[in-house]
Amino acid sequence: MSAIVPNQMQALVLTSPGSFEVSTVPVPKPGPQEVLCRIRAVAICGSDPEIIRGDLAGVWPPAYPFTPGHEWSGEVVALGDGVLGFKVGDRVSGEAHKGCGYCRNCLAGRYNLCENYGRPETGHRHYGFISPGAYAQYSVYSIRSINLLPATVPFREGALVDTAGAGLHGLELAGVIAGDTVVIIGPGPIGLIAMRFAKALGAARVIVVGRGARLKAAAALGADAVVDFEHEEPVAAVRALTDQLGVDLVCECSGAPGTLAQSVRMVRKGGRVALVGVATDKVREELPFKYIVHNEIAIFGSRANPNVARRIIQMMASGRIKVRDLITHTFALEDFAQGLDTFVHRRDGVIKVVIEPNGAE
Repeated sequence: MSAIVPNQMQALVLTSPGSFEVSTVPVPKPGPQEVLCRIRAVAICGSDPEIIRGDLAGVWPPAYPFTPGHEWSGEVVALGDGVLGFKVGDRVSGEAHKGCGYCRNCLAGRYNLCENYGRPETGHRHYGFISPGAYAQYSVYSIRSINLLPATVPFREGALVDTAGAGLHGLELAGVIAGDTVVIIGPGPIGLIAMRFAKALGAARVIVVGRGARLKAAAALGADAVVDFEHEEPVAAVRALTDQLGVDLVCECSGAPGTLAQSVRMVRKGGRVALVGVATDKVREELPFKYIVHNEIAIFGSRANPNVARRIIQMMASGRIKVRDLITHTFALEDFAQGLDTFVHRRDGVIKVVIEPNGAE
């Protein structure tokens, strides 16, 4: 069973490092336990410019031509063999990671850390990074990488389930305890949603560290206090806001140089640090080894968003987590270059840019 699907489609195609075009390409066909989805919304992620520039060419993407994009929502239009639990017409939101399903990490539910990463013959997929992604009118996904999206959640908001998942996974790894004081470093889209999730999980107070328009956005969108690191030393400022005791948890969402050491110095004795932001390979930090040991500070690396998408969708549908006000710009697929420029150069107060390959809902 399938909807009416054309043979050709429009897709963003990376042709070489730093070069791309919107081209007419064949519509892919779903294999066993896969579905073909009409992509209705795909959000630009902070990792996308890196992939488009070719900073990791040979890995992300593994070869050219390639179609990126991994924060998406859409509707199922065709089923491959053996598909259960989904039907044509279902609204869905996607995940980037699909593990092999049988390695030690996958069996433990840590499919974001699949030991067969990059080996498609094992069933592993990383959509938009090493497997074809969502900047296209249609794309194929494993049924393990999609989740049903209720009609009460618009496609534009459904594209931010992946964004929200990165912050929630980090917070859950480190553990938010009712009454905690939490610091969010980096008020980008992930940081702003993490701010809201920290409160939803029981944090009594959330302090956001950043600068410029995005810090102003954090103040307007619910931060209890903000620290502008361009005007005050962030560790001293956070300590001053907590009677010098420090906070219970820092969720680092920027990946900027120096913020790991700052995070360690911001937390109280027995505090936790969740590293959500992805630094470049060049970032190296000197850490206070003895200080970490004597104060029993726990540091958690956090990768992607495993096992959280369905709960995020439920939170969005219930109105407990709002993301609509973070979507500041939308563009058609043919205007992707303008959307990318708006996102990269933070034009017009941009927070989140959403591309709509098949038009607005």
